[in-house]
Amino acid sequence: MPLTPAQETYHYNMAKGRVAETLIQELFLSLGYNVFHYGMERSVPGIANLLKGIKSPVAQEIRSMPDFIMQNPNSAEVYFVEVKYRANESFSFTDLPADYPWINAYFIIVSKRHIKCITFEQLKAGEFISPECRHYLSNRKEFELDQETIVSFCTMAVKFFKGV
Repeated sequence: MPLTPAQETYHYNMAKGRVAETLIQELFLSLGYNVFHYGMERSVPGIANLLKGIKSPVAQEIRSMPDFIMQNPNSAEVYFVEVKYRANESFSFTDLPADYPWINAYFIIVSKRHIKCITFEQLKAGEFISPECRHYLSNRKEFELDQETIVSFCTMAVKFFKGV
């Protein structure tokens, strides 16, 4: 049975998101980070189907779980990281669910041209990701990332998302 247009769009968007997640996972792994899947899709397989249509606070919190927990091997710091693919390179506080509970989260936005990063606190304060902003992942000092490695992964993102 063929997919409906809505089903096709859903699966297409899920694939783009997973490619973006994999790129970021591999970027951090290549820099020696410990990377752990945390999001509901990987932590509790199948739960997304069970939560369809349920709007309870617990269901909302589960849906909003960040994709990863990442541990910096140099500082032993641990981070919640949510990865999003955005063709328009835009992300703001209004893109989050109401009462988003993960106030310590970092949002890494992958686009056709850049990899950018912003915290929940910055979003809450009114900052946002846009094509013009300077919130590049390489500017996040707390991650201690290598700019050349980030550029390599940006090049990969351009290749993967060229026709998207």
